[in-house]
Amino acid sequence: MGDLRRLVEPDLKKVNATILERMQSPVALIPQLAGHIIAAGGKRLRPILTLAAARLCGYEGERHIGLAACVEFIHTATLLHDDVVDDSHLRRGLETANAVWGNKASVLVGDFLFSRAFQIMVADGSLKVLRILSDASAEIAEGEVGQLLTANNTATDETAYMDVICAKTAVLFAAAAQVGGVVADEPEERELALRSFGMNLGIAFQLVDDVLDYSAEQAALGKTVGDDFREGKITLPIVLAFAQGDEAEKAFWRRCLEDLEQTDQDITEAIRLMRKYRALDEAMDRARSYADKARQALAPFPDRPEKTALLDLAEFTVARRF
Repeated sequence: MGDLRRLVEPDLKKVNATILERMQSPVALIPQLAGHIIAAGGKRLRPILTLAAARLCGYEGERHIGLAACVEFIHTATLLHDDVVDDSHLRRGLETANAVWGNKASVLVGDFLFSRAFQIMVADGSLKVLRILSDASAEIAEGEVGQLLTANNTATDETAYMDVICAKTAVLFAAAAQVGGVVADEPEERELALRSFGMNLGIAFQLVDDVLDYSAEQAALGKTVGDDFREGKITLPIVLAFAQGDEAEKAFWRRCLEDLEQTDQDITEAIRLMRKYRALDEAMDRARSYADKARQALAPFPDRPEKTALLDLAEFTVARRF
């Protein structure tokens, strides 16, 4: 991850400047609230994908700067809405925007950032870019609704869960990488290869997040162990453990996740059951498989520093502890 960030650092500085400029508004609350979540925004992984994909293709222009900022605005808007839907009060150890300013302001500023993203797309002038990113925005919203339907539902199977994370998380990774190829005017084969890289990387990224929620490294995320469990979120480790459990164990999962009747000891029991059925290991195996698919997707591209760094990013995604 560090090598990739260093390679795109000059472009990333321009992206950050664009983000700062485009989140301004005469309505003072908008830049205050947007700045709060963007400043806590972590790795900037999605815009970095756009920058790296464009440079991998030999692009030397500036269009990828605005589009990388656009990708970050879409991502930030979804975070604002997510935190309201989930009633979250911490993100990466900091208070969420809804905890500070309330749900109404968070939703409306999220809408503002979506609107800014579409203004940037229109200014870019490419109908293809507009289609890719607007389709991604629509699919993300579908994923959010899909997650509402699977929340607290222990009958959720692996297919339904994968549909949710592909839409909710991976599709923006895919679009971010693909538009880097579009601005470089790459042939369709390479453009779709970049999309495949982003999609598989995004799936691996989310699966690792699912596992990390039950790991001892949660302090690095500013979260306590088992936040997903306490909220009744159905993630892959739970899907796998529930499917293999006996009736008494399934009753435990239903009580904790559907009824949200939990004691302080239940998280320990949940982790024990996941380990009993190797659910955490199985989820990590799936993540590694998707990371391998991401690496394979870059085969059409010549060896250059950006390719090496993207291959390393796929490795980092499954090796990370935060």
